[in-house]
Amino acid sequence: MDVRVKNNVKIVGRDGGPTIVLAHGFGCDQNLWRLVTERLIADYRVVLFDHVGAGASDPSAWSAERYSTLDAYAEDVLTLVEDLDLRDVVFVGHSVASMIGVLAVAADPSRFARLVLLTPSPRYVDDESDGYRGGFTRADIDELLESLEANYLGWSQAMAPNIMGNPDRPQLGGELTDSFCRTDPAKALVFARTTFLSDNREDLARVSIPTLVIECARDSLAPRHVGAYVHERIDGSELVTLDASGHCPQLSAPEATTEAITAFAGNR
Repeated sequence: MDVRVKNNVKIVGRDGGPTIVLAHGFGCDQNLWRLVTERLIADYRVVLFDHVGAGASDPSAWSAERYSTLDAYAEDVLTLVEDLDLRDVVFVGHSVASMIGVLAVAADPSRFARLVLLTPSPRYVDDESDGYRGGFTRADIDELLESLEANYLGWSQAMAPNIMGNPDRPQLGGELTDSFCRTDPAKALVFARTTFLSDNREDLARVSIPTLVIECARDSLAPRHVGAYVHERIDGSELVTLDASGHCPQLSAPEATTEAITAFAGNR
């Protein structure tokens, strides 16, 4: 299958410019990058895509069995950069896509120059065995998934504004709610289980390219101690804390997010 169709690939920006690939998180699609994209296109070639099961990706490419692990999404990223013959890629992954980027780079770093992890979490569930704090108990996650399965639209309307974390700007929560609600509930449930039950802590040490961790000062889904954990376990990584609230700074703080990305990516 043509990767451009499979993942609804769009390439915009400056021909011959450094290549930045933007990967969206759970319940989202490439449209949520638009405020960052418009700030990048003068200097960079920007590659946007939708994960299989999201946005305008090819519905026939999705299967519950294949996309029950993040490895499948990482394999898609590797296929995308290979089929499009992208080189020296700066991969920017938001939320769960940050761990997808970690897995892709760990498997084959040859086409990647730099990795940017935007509000990452390698594991959402606390681990009592070693004191790791992901921010949620297993009971919390089970309840979240049960609620999602029972009433996806109601869950989206309740959860999206909390994830966005900017109650003074309700239009942002409304946009994320709309994005969640556009996602097929059956596919969303599989991706939610994959997202919230994955444990990629050991994969962090496998990253061998320059990496930037971007966290928000106030983020209920990926609090600052999680950003610090990721930073500490990727050798030589950098950590930037945005003076922003919520889990989606590409919408709530697009200028600061773009500045952090470009300062790290350079303009080779």
